[in-house]
Amino acid sequence: MSAKTKRGPRPVLHAVTVISLLAGSAYLTVELRKDEQAKAPAVQAVTDNPALRSSGAGIKNGEQRWERLQNPDRTLLRGADGEVLASFTDGARTATLTGPSRTFTEPATTKSRVVTEDWVRLMPYQWKKGAEKEKWFKDWFKEFFGSEEDDLFAMAFQYVDQAPVKKDDEGVPYAGDANFGPINPNGSPGNDYRLEESDFFDYLGMPYTFRNGTTMQPRPERARSMDCSGFIRTVFGYRARYPLMATDTLGDGLPRTANGMARSDRGTDIIELKGITPADRPKNIDVLQPGDLVFFKLDQRTKQRLDHVGLYLGHDTDGHKIFVSSREEANGPTIGDKGGTSRLDGNGYYATTLRSAKRL
Repeated sequence: MSAKTKRGPRPVLHAVTVISLLAGSAYLTVELRKDEQAKAPAVQAVTDNPALRSSGAGIKNGEQRWERLQNPDRTLLRGADGEVLASFTDGARTATLTGPSRTFTEPATTKSRVVTEDWVRLMPYQWKKGAEKEKWFKDWFKEFFGSEEDDLFAMAFQYVDQAPVKKDDEGVPYAGDANFGPINPNGSPGNDYRLEESDFFDYLGMPYTFRNGTTMQPRPERARSMDCSGFIRTVFGYRARYPLMATDTLGDGLPRTANGMARSDRGTDIIELKGITPADRPKNIDVLQPGDLVFFKLDQRTKQRLDHVGLYLGHDTDGHKIFVSSREEANGPTIGDKGGTSRLDGNGYYATTLRSAKRL
């Protein structure tokens, strides 16, 4: 969100004034090239509509239709031809809006390309049935439908491999290629080679005071680093202003760890957590929507705890369900193949260790 739309106090950190990062980025291309569109799955290969480029354009009385669906309970906005223009889920603040086509890539680590017209944004309040009639939503929708201002996907890709450093008006770096964590002096490649527990304030190198008054100090050895949950907290919390807890137990908001996030009452559970064993692998992942948090059980040493979280992006140009997360093997946020391909479908490493999903 832009500085003018941010809500809530930031008692210690500087406010971030986000500049436009879409045009000319090696990681984000707004215009969908014809060859990429031809390879995209049918659900994603929608012709770019110039009418969507200005807030609310093409959405007039008589041209829109609100529709209620279940499992999960949600509201869709359809256009004159029945196309889905937006999706809002009860109990969640994330909304998926249709906008200009984009291509997300990480060429240093993978050939995967995510071509999408989905723009995932954070609403100021949780959605509920009939919210389309409320003033707060009308004002928000008018501002962001068709907007090319950074959404959650754009923010996430500002931390992948070789992403350029971005600074706010006061010269404080708030984005750029992130590490996973410092090298573990007792680890080895393939076995805890890098340490976890790097959060967004470690990446920034600045102290942060949470809403409950707890102040966390950055650790110099963890500068420019964020583990998997730290990455999600950077994108959703520090950048998009979703409330954050200081730990899994202190405060009110999004917990610190993947396990805490998955088991919290925040948002709406899209794939309910049944258990952590291989038998508890979800049977149906087609319920996932771009912007969902996906949770994994990777390390048996963590016993009953889920230990990894990522952000679901949608399909790549080969039709696979792709997510982005910060990983030890890649030393930071990635959609790459190190340590396992970033696919939720099939029988790969992450597909078989997926256990639940949440829509914040």
